[in-house]
Amino acid sequence: MRAATVERNTKETKISASIDLDGTGRYDVKTGIGFLDHMLEQLSRHSLIDLTLRAEGDLHIDFHHTTEDSGYVVGEAVSKALGARAGIRRYGSALIPMDETLTRVALDCSNRPYLVWKVAFSRPKLGDMDTELFKEWFQAFAQSAGITLHVENLYGDNNHHIVESCFKGLARALRQAVEIDARQADAIPSTKGVLGGSM
Repeated sequence: MRAATVERNTKETKISASIDLDGTGRYDVKTGIGFLDHMLEQLSRHSLIDLTLRAEGDLHIDFHHTTEDSGYVVGEAVSKALGARAGIRRYGSALIPMDETLTRVALDCSNRPYLVWKVAFSRPKLGDMDTELFKEWFQAFAQSAGITLHVENLYGDNNHHIVESCFKGLARALRQAVEIDARQADAIPSTKGVLGGSM
C-alpha cells in the first residue's frame, strides 16, 4: 500500500494526516477553518487520494499557521507514500473550468520542489479566510511533497471559483502523476535513475 501518516507538533499547531494514494477519494478533514476543510475535501475527492486530517492551531491569532502547516503535513504524507517514486507517471496536468473561471495546473513529481503561482484575487477575504493564505498552502504543499507545481488562473471573476478550481486542478493533475504506469513497472521515471537533485 502506498499510504503514510505524518504528524507535526509545534507551539503554533498540532496536525496529523493519513493518506492513501490508491484510495477512492474518501475524506475526513477537520482543521477548524471551514473553507480550508472544503478545499481539502475537494483535493481528496478529485484526486482519489484518501485523506484523514486533524488540525489544532492558534486560530485566535489568525489562520496562517494552521493553513500553512496543513500544507506541509499533507505534502509530506504524499512524499512519504510515494517512497522512491518508482513506477509513477510523474507528470500531470489539468485544465479546470468552473462557471466563468478557467484554471490550469501542471506538475512534476520530480522531488525538486518549486511553485509558480499566477493567481490573483479581487477580494482580501473569503468568509473569514485571507485569500493570500492560499498561496501559502500551495507553497508549503509543493515544498514538502517535492513537487514542481505551476498554478495559473487564466480568467475568472468569482474568488470562490478561482480558489476551488486551483484545488481541483491540483487534485486531477496529482491523480495522473502518482498513478502507476504499467509500462514502467518498478522503474524510476528519470534517465538519472533517481528523482531529485539537478535536472
